Parts: sequence; structure tokens; C-alpha cells
Amino acid sequence: MTDLDGYHEQLQKDAHFLCSDQRMDTELVDRLVLQLNRIYPQILSDKEAHRFRNQRVPTEVRLAELLKHLHEKGEESCHEFYRGLHIHAEDIYSSLPSRVRQRELADSKWTNNVAVYPERYALNDRGPMFFLSCFSFVVGIALLYYYGEAETLRTSGPFLHCSAARLSKGAKDVLISYAEVDKHKK
Repeated sequence: MTDLDGYHEQLQKDAHFLCSDQRMDTELVDRLVLQLNRIYPQILSDKEAHRFRNQRVPTEVRLAELLKHLHEKGEESCHEFYRGLHIHAEDIYSSLPSRVRQRELADSKWTNNVAVYPERYALNDRGPMFFLSCFSFVVGIALLYYYGEAETLRTSGPFLHCSAARLSKGAKDVLISYAEVDKHKK
């Protein structure tokens, strides 16, 4: 079923399933006929409703005639039948072949879209340790810049050697060279 199919085409495709489903009992067919007659008398007149509620005719025959009548009435009549079926028997409505196919199509479209989103929003794949090491490096550089001239942090050489242990080779070289230069100034 494509998106262009309307309720008219859906009813044509679902009619065999509805007529053969055992859950479409006399009581449910009567409720559907009454709803269509009372709420939408332009779809089912009193005379037509009486004909489709005749208990002497088997339910399968009455249902087939009702579906044929609604199909002849047009799109709006078919839509209201589906609406009534959804209200009175949601389990049957959700198991209709047209509904099952719609869900499968929607699920396949949704799963295709889901596969794209994780790659689209992933900033990097290096994980939290990479972030922590970068953050530590930036904090270390900021500390050196702002407090590098103070006498209290002049003895930070051993601290810089230890903090450079988890950094990349370039970052280690910068921190260690800064610590060595600071030693020679003393």
C-alpha cells in the first residue's frame, strides 16, 4: 500500500480479511452499523441499517454486503467504517492487512533513519578519557600562563613531569621543556 491509497482502496484490500475473521461477530457488526446509521445517516439510512442488522441473515453475508455498500458509497463512507472499527475493535483494526503493511513500511523507514543519526551527531569516537586529557592539558597550560612567574609555583617541575604522563608526545614535550626552562632560570 502506498501513501496515495485511500480508505476506498484499503477497504477493497481488507474486505476478504474482515469477512473471514472470526472476531467480526454479530454484536460487532451491529455496533458498526448502528454507529454509521446514528452518527452518519447520510452513509447508512434507517432502511439500510435495518437490512444490515437482520438477524436471520448470517453475519458473514451481512458483513460482505455492508462492505460492498460502503465501497460503492465512496471514500468518506470507507473512512467512517475504519473509524468505527478502530473505536469498537482496536485489535481487529490493528491486525488488518493494510494496517500491518503500513506499520512495516513505517518501521522500515524509521530503522533506515535511525542508522544515520548516530553518525550524524557523534562529535568524536575517542571517549571520555580523550576529553579529560585535553581538558587537563588546557588547565595545565592556563595555570602555567597565569601563575608561571609566581614563586610559589616555581617548584612545579615534578608536578609537570607527572601530569604529562598521560598526554600525547607533543604535549609532553611542551610541558617538560617548560619545566626544564623553569629549572634553569633558578
